[in-house]
Order: sequence, then C-alpha cells, then structure tokens
Amino acid sequence: MFAALTSTARTALRANVKPVARTLNLRLTAVRFASTTRYSTDHEYVHFDDATNIGTVGITDYAQKALGDVVFVELPQVDSEVTQADPIGAVESVKAASDIYAPVSGVVTEINEQLNDQANLLNKDSEGRGWLCKIKLSNPAEFEQLLTEKAYKAHCDGESE
Repeated sequence: MFAALTSTARTALRANVKPVARTLNLRLTAVRFASTTRYSTDHEYVHFDDATNIGTVGITDYAQKALGDVVFVELPQVDSEVTQADPIGAVESVKAASDIYAPVSGVVTEINEQLNDQANLLNKDSEGRGWLCKIKLSNPAEFEQLLTEKAYKAHCDGESE
C-alpha cells in the first residue's frame, strides 16, 4: 500500500499513525509465543491458548534428537481424561522406546492423526506439525508451574553434562 502513495502522502500517514494509536490506547506488542509455551522435565511441551483453554502437547526437539529416527507413536484416545505426570502414550524409535507423560491435566480433545502414517514428523518438526494431542486443561495453574524456555534449556544443559 505504501508503494502507491507519494512521498508526501507517506510522510503524512506516518505522522498520523502514532497519535491515532495513542488516542485509541493501542500498543504494538510482539507475538506472545514465548509466554504461552512451557516445558516438562520429561521433555514434553505445551503451547497454551488461554482463549480456548487448550494446550497443544508434543515432545521437544531435544527429546526427538535423543530418541533418533521415530518409527511409531502411540497416542491417547480422544475424550480421555488425563492427569499431569501420568503416561498418555509412547514413542518408539530405532534406538529406544519412551513413554509420553501428560504435562497438564484435562481432557484430550484432538490427536494428530498424521502421526499414524508419518511418525517421522516428530523428527522433522516436533514442535510444529509433529504435535501429539490437544488437551483442554482442567487446571490452568499446572501450565504456569511448567518450565519456561530458559529454565528448560538449563535443565537440558544439566542433563548433557
């Protein structure tokens, strides 16, 4: 849009944006992903959407690297109730098998069906398209008790020493 404007019009538009933003009490803020993702010490993550009270759960990049090539994923059942720290599934790789633990309590609302045919999505994009399930949190305070990104990185650094 700016390219079609004359330089005088662009200058006038820029000059008026700040006063309008102040009048409307608008703040330009960064996307809030950093504060909406937390981690368990068992290497699961939760991307939490506080508008829907749903957390997207998966294994971290650190976990998928430790496991190696993933060949099978066992997921929880939709509508099943899960309790924080209880096993909800498993991941099998060419190197090992590992349980998946619920990082939060709630009801499973959705599972990533793609993993049935493409378990290696965990290796390709574990914290994106390789998510495991979505949980409607019964106790959102549990999310706040999980590790921040900085604390999780420190936890991982301590494990690798």
